[in-house]
Amino acid sequence: MRVIESWVINDGSTVPVPSQVVLETLRARVDRSQLETWLSSSSGRLLAFVTNTERAMVMLLEAEGDPGEHAVEPGAVGSSEGFVLSNGQHDEYPDEDTVAIVEAFRIVEHIVSTGSWPAGARWVVDR
Repeated sequence: MRVIESWVINDGSTVPVPSQVVLETLRARVDRSQLETWLSSSSGRLLAFVTNTERAMVMLLEAEGDPGEHAVEPGAVGSSEGFVLSNGQHDEYPDEDTVAIVEAFRIVEHIVSTGSWPAGARWVVDR
């Protein structure tokens, strides 16, 4: 059984973000065109959320430098652009390597709440 972690947004804050407000926090950041958000857990894991406001790349890493694992939508066709990183880089990802933003919000909220992927979520291990 995994010990529940606390998570903080990597913006210099040391205040944990409860699972009950993580979605509100992410939505507010997206509304401010902050399309990349990294969260760090008390156990050293990292959770990335990068969106183009329609789809999102969600990655969970065990530590900095870990290739991690990411949410997928197997069978999705095409690719989406507009994933703007905090360093100004603009990325395009195959749709099968991203999920609809609503699903991404569900995944992030569940990981922050429980430390694990939610039931029904699909992901691939990149290690």
